[in-house]
Amino acid sequence: MAEQCTKSVIKAGCSRRPRGMELFLGIFLAGLTVLVAVAFYYEHSKAEVPHGFSQRQKLYFFHYTLNFTLGLAKFLEKVGIISEVSFLRAAIEGIPPLKDKHLLTKDLSFERVPVRIYQPKASTTGQRRGLLFFHGGGGQFGSIRVYERMCCYFARKSNSVVVCVGYRLAPEHPHPAPLEDCLSATIHFMKTAEDYGVDPSRIVICGDSSGGTLTAAVAQALVNRRDLPKLRAQILIYPLLQFVDFELPSYQQNKGILAFSKERVLILTLKYLNKDLSLMEAILKGCHMPEDLQLKYQKWVSPDYIPHEFKKRGYKPRTTHPFSKELYTLVKPLFDLVLSPLLAEDSVIAQLPETFLLTCEFDVLRDDGLLYKKRLEDHGIKVTWCHLQEGFHGTIFLASLGEVMAFRSGNKGLEKIVDFLRLM
Repeated sequence: MAEQCTKSVIKAGCSRRPRGMELFLGIFLAGLTVLVAVAFYYEHSKAEVPHGFSQRQKLYFFHYTLNFTLGLAKFLEKVGIISEVSFLRAAIEGIPPLKDKHLLTKDLSFERVPVRIYQPKASTTGQRRGLLFFHGGGGQFGSIRVYERMCCYFARKSNSVVVCVGYRLAPEHPHPAPLEDCLSATIHFMKTAEDYGVDPSRIVICGDSSGGTLTAAVAQALVNRRDLPKLRAQILIYPLLQFVDFELPSYQQNKGILAFSKERVLILTLKYLNKDLSLMEAILKGCHMPEDLQLKYQKWVSPDYIPHEFKKRGYKPRTTHPFSKELYTLVKPLFDLVLSPLLAEDSVIAQLPETFLLTCEFDVLRDDGLLYKKRLEDHGIKVTWCHLQEGFHGTIFLASLGEVMAFRSGNKGLEKIVDFLRLM
């Protein structure tokens, strides 16, 4: 009888403990659910998803997911678990690579710069065109692996030899390491193109976002190289081209689609340059611009050169703020041509190769592209312009990952890029 009582007490105690744990877990999960719901409501209220956008719910999903990931990265760094950069790199590197049975893939080094070459296996009667690709990621993210699907797509669809450049990233490798690597790899490939079945006169360079910045900078750096064949073309996919004016119409109209705002652009850039983020507010106001540079650059960077149709969604002229010499000294690299190719002299712009330029309506960098387009055309450079009316920053990358991730705008953009490549 005593033994039975003991067993019943033990059983009762065991049963009470799980109930307490279940209660704790229930409260925790309920709190977490409320927290996530509040976060989603907050993101929904500030999300800049255009009313006329035909794939609104899908864009909302990516907006929430990206903002949650960015927030989690900040939290994990704050509590000392993992740095923000390391966490985001790990998340991006989680994208599974794609092996294409129609392509031969080789990992090599060009002047100590890692590259991956994609060559079509199908036989050809002559030499192919070559495409050097510089990935985006703000100089801190992205890799050959992450962009493998896009490079495979270009190689397969355009029957080109594609070279993806795995340039060094900040903060481990400070500015201008990415440009140095991209330029070194490009020069090496131009000198050895025939070893890979490529016609040296049919070499194209290409990049998206900050990779587009690198593409423009490499093209400019090569204009006076008489010892090398001329580039056949450059492909700029929603490139970042200037840090002069953060109040252009596209910056005002597109405040945070997929978390890509003018603040995000500057945060990425200041981190890339290893500068204090407290400088951001003054830069956004234009306090980093001395008067002489304002006068010089306004002939190239001005809302006056943005067509009226791109101001219909709203634009207010910016207000002027006092210049800070100390700030200018700290952020002077922002005006280097490496980061601001739009500021190149006319003598350089006039020698650039034929250009394919892709812009997106719902992208803060839209007007950078429009201004560069004008400069190129003013100097007689042939420009094939693809403007994605429902496009946003990153849509080409998402399209390269497959139909589940793709938006119609991205699919259209990929097709237009391939069409251009086939003509080269």
